[in-house]
Amino acid sequence: MEASNKPTAITKFTKTVYEAINFKSAKKNLSNNSFCLIIPQKKRGDCDESESRKRAAMQAFVSKLFATISTIKASYAELQMAQFSNHNIEAIQSADQVVVDELRTLSEVKNSFLKKQIKSSPPHVTFLLTEIQEQHSHMKMYEITIKNLEAQIEVKKEELSALQENLRETTLINKAHAQRLNSGGRFSILDNIVLSSSSNPRDFILVLQYAMKSVREFINILVNRMEIAKWDIDIAVNAIQPNFQFSNRTQKWFAFESFVCQEMFKNFDTPGFSLQNGQCIPYYIDQFTKLKSANATHFFNQYPNSSFGKFTRSKYLQLIHPKMEASFYGNLNQRKLVNSWGCPETTFFAVFAEMARRVWILHCLAFTYNQEVSVFEVKKNCMFSEMYMVSVTSEVFLAGNDEVTVGFMVVPGFKIGKMVVQSKIYLAAAKI
Repeated sequence: MEASNKPTAITKFTKTVYEAINFKSAKKNLSNNSFCLIIPQKKRGDCDESESRKRAAMQAFVSKLFATISTIKASYAELQMAQFSNHNIEAIQSADQVVVDELRTLSEVKNSFLKKQIKSSPPHVTFLLTEIQEQHSHMKMYEITIKNLEAQIEVKKEELSALQENLRETTLINKAHAQRLNSGGRFSILDNIVLSSSSNPRDFILVLQYAMKSVREFINILVNRMEIAKWDIDIAVNAIQPNFQFSNRTQKWFAFESFVCQEMFKNFDTPGFSLQNGQCIPYYIDQFTKLKSANATHFFNQYPNSSFGKFTRSKYLQLIHPKMEASFYGNLNQRKLVNSWGCPETTFFAVFAEMARRVWILHCLAFTYNQEVSVFEVKKNCMFSEMYMVSVTSEVFLAGNDEVTVGFMVVPGFKIGKMVVQSKIYLAAAKI
C-alpha cells in the first residue's frame, strides 16, 4: 500500500515545492517589471507555453531530488547492515560506493539548481526514471528490514534455547532437592557452591550471608541470656560503642553484631586463623567438603583437635568473657569443659559452634581460590565510600544529610585477588 501511494505524495509535494519557488521567482520578476508575468494566465501564447515547460521541468527536478535522497537512505541502511551483521567486506565497499555516487549526484543537482540549469531530458522521461529509482529504493529498504527481522528472530531463538536449557537444568536441580527433602535429607545452600582456583564473587557473598545469618542467631541467644541475667542492655551497648547515638532502639543490635564479627573474623586473612601453618588448596577443599553438611557440635565432640575444633575452642574462649559466662550460668563449668577440649551440651554452645562452623567454611572457601586474601576494616569518622562500604541502614540518607561518615564498622570488608566485598558499616551524619 505504501508503494502505491508514494507517487501521488511525491507529485503533490513536488508541485508545492515548485509553486513556492515559482512564487519567489515571480516576485523577483515582478520587481523587474517583467511584461510576461503580468499577462493573465487565461490568455494563450508563448509565455504560457514557456511557463508550463518551466513548471514541468521544476517538478521533474524535485522528483529527481527526492529519488536521489531515497537512494542514499537505502544505500546507507545497506551499508550499516553490512558493517554490523556479517561484516562482509565486498558488501561494505559496494554499499559505500553507492552512497558516494549518490552524494555526488545530489551535489550535481544542487549545483544545477544554484546555476538555474534544471533543464534535462523531457520531464515525463525524468518522472518515469525517478519513479523507478524510488520504487527500487523502497524494495531495498524492505529487503533490509526483512533481513534485520530475520536476524532478530535468530537471536531470539538462541535466547529461547538458552532459557529452555536453563529451565531444564533448574528443573532437574529442584527435583533433586525435592527428593532429598522428601527422603529426610539435609538441604544446604552450600551444595551449590563450586570450588575452583579462581575467585567467584557470587559464591563468596552467598556463603558470607550464610555465615552472617548464624552470627545474628547467636546474637539473639546472647542478648536473651543478658536479659535473663538482668543485664542493662543500654550499658552493654555503650561499653561497645561509647556515647553513640542510634536512630532507634532496635538498631542498637548492630553494636552487638559489630562486637561478635570483630572477634570472629579476626585473623581471617591468615591460613588457619593463625592457629597453624599455611596449608595447600586441597586441604581447604577437604575441610570445606567435610564441614559443609556436618553437625557442628558432633564434629567438635568427635574431632576436638582438628583445625575446626581448635578454631572453635579458641574463638569461644576469646569471645565469651569469664564474667559474662558466670553471670549467665552462675559458674564457669562450660568454659572449663571447652578449655579441656570437651563439648558442652547446651543450646548456647551449640548455636556458637554452628556460627564458628559457618565462619570456618567461609575461611576455607576463600583459601581455595589460590589468591591473596585480605580483610579490611573501616575506621570511625571515615568518609563514606560506595566502592568499599555499604550502609546497614538508610536513615542518615533519608534525613537529607549531604555528608556522612562512618559511625562504626559492623562487618569487615574482604578482598580476594581483585574481588572486593564491601564492608558493612553504620553511618552517622558528618560532624561540622
